[in-house]
Amino acid sequence: MSSPVVKIFRSRLNIAIILLTFVFVIGVFGFKIISDFSWIDAAYMTVITITTVGFGEVQPLDQESKIFTIFLILTSVIIVGYAIKVITEYIISRDTINELKQKKMQKKIDALSGHVIICGFGRNGKQAAKKLATHNRTFVVVEKDELVTQKYLNDIKLFVNGNANEDEVLIAAGIQRASCLISALPNDSENLFVVLSARQMNSEIRIISRASQETSYSKLKLAGANNVILPDRIGGDHMASLVVVPDLLEFVDNLSIVGDQTINIEEVSVEQLYDTTKQKTILELDLRKKTGCNVIGYKDQHGKYHINPEADQKLVPGSKVIVLGRPEQIQTLNTMYNIAVG
Repeated sequence: MSSPVVKIFRSRLNIAIILLTFVFVIGVFGFKIISDFSWIDAAYMTVITITTVGFGEVQPLDQESKIFTIFLILTSVIIVGYAIKVITEYIISRDTINELKQKKMQKKIDALSGHVIICGFGRNGKQAAKKLATHNRTFVVVEKDELVTQKYLNDIKLFVNGNANEDEVLIAAGIQRASCLISALPNDSENLFVVLSARQMNSEIRIISRASQETSYSKLKLAGANNVILPDRIGGDHMASLVVVPDLLEFVDNLSIVGDQTINIEEVSVEQLYDTTKQKTILELDLRKKTGCNVIGYKDQHGKYHINPEADQKLVPGSKVIVLGRPEQIQTLNTMYNIAVG
């Protein structure tokens, strides 16, 4: 823990330990030299004197030994009291600071709306978080392994430690206000449970789930997932495509959907492009002439995709267009129509 407060407590704790050690050593050598005790008896006398437990002496003390014992008692009372105080504060401070950090983070999560929830921070969860961060999307990670969240503390700005299968954990992540949930847990049955819970708590949220087995695909869709991704199948298809159509796939791989200044494809709602009270077609919108971007796809108001739509395709309210262009052309489009990236 790197908090300045904790560093101060650690420094005090080190001082307290050094002082206790110093008093113990002085006591042992004092009783050994002044009272001629054995090392074991000297250590015993030092411990019962410092801790003030009230046990009897090993043997009657002479005048010098009594004076030394008085000195040792007065010194040890102050030092032991200080050590107990510092150790108690250190233990309490660790718990308190962790609790305050969690409360502060929870307040930030409670203020979110339209964010993305990522359940599981394994290989797929990390990749999803990296992509969302690149696209400046706000996300909350739900991960039950505290060691994982602590390890990637710099990468995860907002997180909830807990089992995503538990409703209260999803509620803490803001499931009712979230726009999308990505269930990237390693077990299909866990993903299924998360999808069911999320859909029950938020009927409007978009749910994307990972699946390991193809047999889980239909079950996850039935449970309420909008999209089900099979990473192994996608990876296999990708590798096979590199054999069958290597040049084409290389071209597709070079297209960037998200990034800082390298975006080649953008999805834009028609309401951002013109006043839909006066309906236009793709030809009338003329994005090619205005921005240099080409319309390569159209998603109608029912969610159906049309690849390479005709120029006379009407752009109805609630629909979207997918445009392709060089990064500078996409930037011109975003600037011209005041489209916020991410």
